[in-house]
Amino acid sequence: MSARNRSCSSSILQACSSSSFTRQPSRVLIVDASPPWWSETCTILCQALENFFFLASSLAGPARLPLLSVFAISVQLECLLPFVQVKGNLTRLLSCIEELRSLPQEGCVRQRGALLKQAVLDSLQQFKQYMCHTAHGDFNSNCVEVTVLTCQPGQAVLRQLEQGLKNSDLITLRRLLVVHITLQQSLSDRSPACSLETPSSEDDQEESLMLGTEMDLQLVEGTVVALENSLKMWLHDQGGDREHLHLLLPPSLTLQGSTQHPANNRPSPVCLKCDMQERLLSPALLPSTPDLGVKTESMQDFQPPNKSLANQNPSPQSLRVVKVLHAGGVCQSVLYGLPLIIRPTSCWQLDWDEMETNQQTFHALCHILKNRDWFLLVRSESGSGSGSAVFSYYILQSSGSLSLLLKPVLTRELTLPCCLPVSLEDPPLPALASVESSLDQLEKDPVFNPLGLDSNLYSHLRIKGLLTRSSQPFGAHGQGRGHRRGASRPQEGSTQRQGRQTQSRVRATVAPLPSIPLNKMPRRLVTLSHSRPCAPALFFQDNYEEEDPLMIQ
Repeated sequence: MSARNRSCSSSILQACSSSSFTRQPSRVLIVDASPPWWSETCTILCQALENFFFLASSLAGPARLPLLSVFAISVQLECLLPFVQVKGNLTRLLSCIEELRSLPQEGCVRQRGALLKQAVLDSLQQFKQYMCHTAHGDFNSNCVEVTVLTCQPGQAVLRQLEQGLKNSDLITLRRLLVVHITLQQSLSDRSPACSLETPSSEDDQEESLMLGTEMDLQLVEGTVVALENSLKMWLHDQGGDREHLHLLLPPSLTLQGSTQHPANNRPSPVCLKCDMQERLLSPALLPSTPDLGVKTESMQDFQPPNKSLANQNPSPQSLRVVKVLHAGGVCQSVLYGLPLIIRPTSCWQLDWDEMETNQQTFHALCHILKNRDWFLLVRSESGSGSGSAVFSYYILQSSGSLSLLLKPVLTRELTLPCCLPVSLEDPPLPALASVESSLDQLEKDPVFNPLGLDSNLYSHLRIKGLLTRSSQPFGAHGQGRGHRRGASRPQEGSTQRQGRQTQSRVRATVAPLPSIPLNKMPRRLVTLSHSRPCAPALFFQDNYEEEDPLMIQ
């Protein structure tokens, strides 16, 4: 395995280590393709599905979307795709989209509510049969989530499904989501995903509790990007069996926040139990596109490979500035990877005038970005020039010194939907006082200095190195030393002439210039150490007939 493949494999494992994705549910997609709305949504919906299938079927690592089935409601109910594994199954997924495009866009559909109910029940029955006759593979979830895409009023569709499924067996149905595609407004393809979701109303939640199944309503704009983000929700970790993180604060001094530890009867730290969510798909999960999201961990990762010039240095990477961004308008969650520092070059191949001009221009750029509080959005230039080349985008940030900071930035394809609620109310006073009391006990530094942080790495590496050394067999430690001792002893029966012939094979690469005549140069044996016998390591001999080597023992 090449070094690049090994690095890619380790990056995939690292990208998937935060979540195991072992509880991912199977998915059922029911598309309401009934006229007349189907003529307006067919193109954008099929394009969004196509983009999503391209991405989901190519992701490495654990299966985020283990099984998928697609139903369509047109003049009649059709199963366009029985349950199949999504990863590596792009051909069948694309054939399903072609069948979806071929559905009639005109006609009359009767009993739409009955068809929706039948689609849900058929999908659940199909899932039971699949789980009974097929090995589960790398997932162990025995539930399914059903998503209905429709242009009908979402509340009415949700009521129809609630009434129709009230007396049905929904033991394997974990969630039923109705996605209402709104066509009144139109967002551009660059609109954020956070404006797409709205929570279901309280009466809907109360009714769904009677069914024992979670039922939600979601409003989505009728654009390709909005529908893509709605489908990408499937790629999040759906475990939810327990919290992901415990955030420990110092013990609070207030009565409400202070609790005693049962073991040592001391105040316990304030523990905040949290869940974690991915903001992006790591480029390491797409090993077939090495140019996407070029890593910035080292210069070797950043510089492009140049296979045609194997014996020469690779050509410099080109980054084209495409836009100016205000620093306050860049969210830190869209930046990822380790940063690289960019400074004006000091390459010796440039003449002094060019180097001075380049440094002055670079200084001017840093000065303008710093004073105006700007970032630069840059794009990698593809060397292939083909239409299928993949681009990477970066943010250039100025600093107080004569340098810029380069960090990769998210693109549309790698972005995962992240809609976080915004609280407009202040927290309760007791909770506020408890957290303030806890934070007041922490040390405050006006300037962060990473040199003051010790991760105990040196001690860990020392212990690991000593354990590795002690685990080696005894002969491995003395093999090299014993081999040298054996080499220093001449074999029995060998003559001095044979030793001279062996020694004369090693000659000095560069002979020193003599400062006195050669016939008066002293020739004596120089011994550097007598503590232990060593093999003849190096011999120097001139090119004259008299062979008298200078031996270093």
